[in-house]
Amino acid sequence: MNTLEKLGRTIDSRAKEDPGNSWTATLLQGGRAKCAQKFGEESIEAVIAGVGGNRQEIISETADALYHLLVMLKANDVTLSEIYQELESRMGKSGIKEKKER
Repeated sequence: MNTLEKLGRTIDSRAKEDPGNSWTATLLQGGRAKCAQKFGEESIEAVIAGVGGNRQEIISETADALYHLLVMLKANDVTLSEIYQELESRMGKSGIKEKKER
């Protein structure tokens, strides 16, 4: 099991906790829109870090964005397995060709 899968399992377990004790539960209680909003905010911070070029900031902000992405996926009942399957289906295809097929 890789780190993202471990984090996904932690998010699954925290989803059942009291929102007063769990940031994950608080986000999920806010619904899909709140989870998507937080993912968007964290993604923008990762972009800003990428433009700035500070390696540690990029790592930190990307980790935040990945966590919030997984919370957003949980809020929408989308699994990492489904994301992996989609990525696998795109392997070996040109990005330009793949976009045309959508």
